[in-house]
Amino acid sequence: MNHLFKKVLVTGLTLAMVVGGSTAAFADNSKGKGNDKDNDRDKGRDKVQAVQPIKTNYNSKNNKIEIKLTFDDVKGSDVEWAMRYIASLASKRVFEGYEDGTFQPRKTITRIEAITAAVRLMGLRDQAESAEAMQANLNFSDADKIKSKYAWATGYVSVALQNDLFEESENAVQPEKEADRLWATTLLIKALKLQNEAKAKMNTKLTFKDANKIPAGSVGYVALAIEKKLVDGYEDNTFRPNNPVTRAELAALLDRTGSQLPDNTSVRGTVNAAVTNNVLTLTTDGQSYSVELDATAYIFRNGTRVAASELRVGDSVLVRTYGGKAIFIEVLNATQDQQTDFTVVGTLNSYTLNASGQIATIAINQTLSSGSVQTAVYNAASNLSIQGDISLLTANRAIELRGKNQVVHTIVIR
Repeated sequence: MNHLFKKVLVTGLTLAMVVGGSTAAFADNSKGKGNDKDNDRDKGRDKVQAVQPIKTNYNSKNNKIEIKLTFDDVKGSDVEWAMRYIASLASKRVFEGYEDGTFQPRKTITRIEAITAAVRLMGLRDQAESAEAMQANLNFSDADKIKSKYAWATGYVSVALQNDLFEESENAVQPEKEADRLWATTLLIKALKLQNEAKAKMNTKLTFKDANKIPAGSVGYVALAIEKKLVDGYEDNTFRPNNPVTRAELAALLDRTGSQLPDNTSVRGTVNAAVTNNVLTLTTDGQSYSVELDATAYIFRNGTRVAASELRVGDSVLVRTYGGKAIFIEVLNATQDQQTDFTVVGTLNSYTLNASGQIATIAINQTLSSGSVQTAVYNAASNLSIQGDISLLTANRAIELRGKNQVVHTIVIR
């Protein structure tokens, strides 16, 4: 991210704050084909991913599991919005990257990848990877191809079949075929076990301009997916059922779908004390629950990735752990506590610019009591002031951030 440290020409000390920058599930704006209306729902949630991501790797000698929450190739405004979804799904081992350490967010998703993710989302990963499922007989015309080229997916196909994720008339898996919007939407409605509700909506009149491209037998699935706010149409009032889905887009759809499924991978509660000695304490079901934070825990509050110090008493949170430490925390409902002034001291990690070349977000490295370093990212206020020589605002420079409500209004360059 060295380009983020180039000198910035500023008029005076007033800089502007970026307003949005996320795309939504099933919208590929990089192709210039219009914006999905889901964009409005997700706008402003994830403004921080232009900052160099922090890798979180865990290794177990027994099962060789590695959990990676962020990926260096998720860069660019067309995919950075998906980082929050990717981190959430990776924290519960639903949707992961490739063995080479990349996520390839712009790559279109294949049917075998989507089926695998859907089965994991349903909490059936262990069943799909059991010896019994892996040795199952598949009565598909391309079963030999699955067994030879996608042997790892045999159990997933078997479990998907048992859970009605395939149509009764399907005689082939077609693992390498691109998953389009309609197929993926239908798959995840089935993962929610809402086929009967979808069938009850088959007579719904869809108002999309291209509604005639949606098969009659799929109308109910689309109508229900829209009702459940899993997916929406584009701003030009089209649905584009045959458009291929990218991995970034599927991440958003999976996360939205997962929010409507039972989640036994997380703990929910209310923060009842400020984070001390890197320990988060919650009240959950009337009981106190404490957990140590991993040095690179991924924490979201008000749509922004923040440091643990930004978690406040009264915040309602979702916490996922691995190896006894919290690795992913999302503030579901932020407290309205007015004690929001803050001062943070550390070194500059990076900053991002808006379309006018003005600072939009700034990331600061902070050293925790454990000696590890954690990066916090803040939005910049429209009346941001800078104390010191702005040309010295470079990587690893000692700085102080002052602000309110998680928004920086002053940068002091030391």
